[in-house]
Amino acid sequence: MKPSDRSTPLAIPPARTEGKRAAPDAEAAEVNLAFEDNRLASLVFGHYDQNLAKLERRLGIAAIANGNLVTIKGPPEACEHARLVLENLYQRVRTGHAVTLGDVDGAIQEGALQGTLFPKDADAGRIAFEQIGTRRKGPVRARNAAQDHYLRTLKRHELVFAEGPAGTGKTWLAVGYAVLLLEQGAVERLILSRPAVEAGERLGFLPGDMREKVDPYLRPIFDALNDFMDPRMLERGMQTGMIEVAPLAFMRGRTLSNACVLLDEAQNATSIQMKMFLTRLGEGSRMIVTGDPTQTDLPPGQKSGLAEAIQLLAGVEGVGHVKFKEGDVVRHDLVRRIVGAYESAHRTQDEKARR
Repeated sequence: MKPSDRSTPLAIPPARTEGKRAAPDAEAAEVNLAFEDNRLASLVFGHYDQNLAKLERRLGIAAIANGNLVTIKGPPEACEHARLVLENLYQRVRTGHAVTLGDVDGAIQEGALQGTLFPKDADAGRIAFEQIGTRRKGPVRARNAAQDHYLRTLKRHELVFAEGPAGTGKTWLAVGYAVLLLEQGAVERLILSRPAVEAGERLGFLPGDMREKVDPYLRPIFDALNDFMDPRMLERGMQTGMIEVAPLAFMRGRTLSNACVLLDEAQNATSIQMKMFLTRLGEGSRMIVTGDPTQTDLPPGQKSGLAEAIQLLAGVEGVGHVKFKEGDVVRHDLVRRIVGAYESAHRTQDEKARR
């Protein structure tokens, strides 16, 4: 195992519990864990033990590694939480999946909810957030309770609104679920749409055919498609029309049957555009609408169709609504702090305006 470059001790994942005894401090506890496979343990630790360092920072514990053994010290509840997290991560690498910092965050939230909100997985001995799986990407598990609720909502409702800040996985998970439906034969095609509104810039004339003009606006969706689909299958789908790029402005008059329709950046759709889009839903189709109401690029004074649609359709049968918050950001810890800073500033301004 590589030496740590941190001043705090390292943590390591478990396969069995060696024992648990109270530390000299009555407020502290100690948990000893052992792994059967040192190679898999190193995958759980991460590069230069970065996954273990994150676990220590998040849970406020200290972990000392010695070969395939690890000793976790800290408050009793935190030690037990760390044990569950490490066991979850070890089970993940045993099935051939990598462990990233985001997966560590997800395992921490799973451990926090174990035995409270969700049943235990009898095979793995742990709770399981909802997951989706495609041929290229394999199983993708929700990383927090909000994503878990999102995936469960997508599976239960024909129309789902997902709102929240950047980096929460709204679009990425929606694309993954859409690809899953396509591979399962639940739908015959994917239709990707987005309002062609620049983010505070005027780009002017864009050369090329329709696809080339719209590609820059739909690049985040294409990036997600490349994550979940083989590039050759994606290109073939684009050529045959199984995957279609349809600018929001050109959706009027269509009936979208047996399709999964995704509208991204919906906060930039006007009220008229949103009504037009929602009424395109045909037989055997699913519709997913994602957006961040705080990042509207519409002209001043123009109302966002996303916020209006969420309000008008609240409680309508078949319509699901998921709202992500700043704490649900999974992109990067710094992104979470940036979003939090902006949210705090907006709340301060709103309080001053009300006064």
